[in-house]
Amino acid sequence: MKFDDLDLDGQLLDAIYYMGFRDATPIQEQAIPIILSGKDLIGCAQTGTGKTAAFLLPVLDSLLYNESKNVKALIIVPTRELALQIDQQVEGISYGTGLTSLALYGGGDGIDWATQKEALTKGVDLVIATPGKLISHLNLGYVNFKDITHLVMDEADRMLDIGFHDDIMKILSYLPDKRQNLMFSATMPPKIKKFAKEILNEPEEISIAISKPAEGVLQAAYLVYDDQKTDLINHLLSDKNKYKSIIIFSSTKRNVSEIVRSLRRTGYKVKGISSNLEQEERESILSEFKARQFQILVGTDVISRGIDIKDINLVINYSVPKDAEDYVHRIGRTARADTTGVALTLVNPPEMKYLARIEELIEKEIFKMNPPEELGPGPKWKVSKGGGKNRRKKPFNKRRRR
Repeated sequence: MKFDDLDLDGQLLDAIYYMGFRDATPIQEQAIPIILSGKDLIGCAQTGTGKTAAFLLPVLDSLLYNESKNVKALIIVPTRELALQIDQQVEGISYGTGLTSLALYGGGDGIDWATQKEALTKGVDLVIATPGKLISHLNLGYVNFKDITHLVMDEADRMLDIGFHDDIMKILSYLPDKRQNLMFSATMPPKIKKFAKEILNEPEEISIAISKPAEGVLQAAYLVYDDQKTDLINHLLSDKNKYKSIIIFSSTKRNVSEIVRSLRRTGYKVKGISSNLEQEERESILSEFKARQFQILVGTDVISRGIDIKDINLVINYSVPKDAEDYVHRIGRTARADTTGVALTLVNPPEMKYLARIEELIEKEIFKMNPPEELGPGPKWKVSKGGGKNRRKKPFNKRRRR
């Protein structure tokens, strides 16, 4: 379906055409008419399916005809990275319309706070906020949400995982009862359905490719010991000179630093990002990576959601995420918008149970390999042969010797 067929305002159509978009994705095709009709909606769609535009386009369309000088729409998100990403998309889509937006997130200084307070008191059309930062402003009494017509909760599953349920309910107490509620989530566990019943009013439901990596992702796993992982990464990257953008995920900040040091010694252009960095520094690193100023970005799950970087060639999981859903979000950085990509996961014996959970979730066996001979033998697992179905053998607990 073309965007022309979705009954959107011409100003918004001009903006998205200028951005190079003509065809709506499945989530956009299904969600936009429902939102324009004024109904509540719960949408389930994975990373990279275009769900942000699926709610931004119809919400912005409605705001064009809303003459209130106060805040008209609120989008609640789990991370500052996602708040910034959505704010940037609002700027692009609403260019030339006169609509205004404000991103509220933690980590700023007093100047940021004063700027945010001024925007909230003078009036801004759309606010994108993390729960904690928004509550800090609400507690001071100068935020006027009486004219809000649209509430969007993006990545609702992540917000519940982080523990934002009570914060969200507090925020909702400041909003008018009559409003349109939109909830988007990458997964649909029972807790999300229960949460939706608390907030949404007879919602329509959409599910698009729940918890499945994009078909264009080539997935494989190497069965290794911990002290083989860094050497294996260097080995894997040795023939990837044509890859312009590579992301390496680690579950710990300490490993991020170790990986960065190792790769720099080998001569790679690489930078690390984690919650240890100030927000301004994190934003700067992400901007440089988007601009292809360096090849490899190493980070924790702080970058697995809420960033929009196109054409990632390779994702490497230095450690297997304990939450299978996080795996889907990590490798969702590659093979976006019908492109192809590679996702490699380094798995030690204790992590095999997490890999099994991932395979169960995505309903697919991940191809398994041993490390190259020069790195020494890996754990004694049965590896894949020709991509066929194989049962994993119980590993030896005895540590290998060098």
